[in-house]
Amino acid sequence: MINDDAKLKAEFDRELMNVYLRAKTEANYVATIFHNMLVDLGGTITAKRLINGPVSEGYTALWERKRLDLTVEAVVVDNTKWHILFDDEEIKKARKRLTDYGYTRDH
Repeated sequence: MINDDAKLKAEFDRELMNVYLRAKTEANYVATIFHNMLVDLGGTITAKRLINGPVSEGYTALWERKRLDLTVEAVVVDNTKWHILFDDEEIKKARKRLTDYGYTRDH
């Protein structure tokens, strides 16, 4: 039987793949590198790398389209369900990045 942690990570993988598809259809942004990271590394590792790294080209592209709601940072910060997958510092970094770029939940 799959444990709860594995189930949550699989659900997070699906959530990020959904965000990738939404960015493609709703924001006309094809996040190829993000998609490849999801396939190769899974959602949690992908999100951690993006949150802990410098602002990505994808983040900037979504900011330009006024769609920060489609970023990994917003997915993590906006739904406390995912917080258990990240440490407090990562959530803080994600929240700060969103704040620095003027994100509100209503976009």
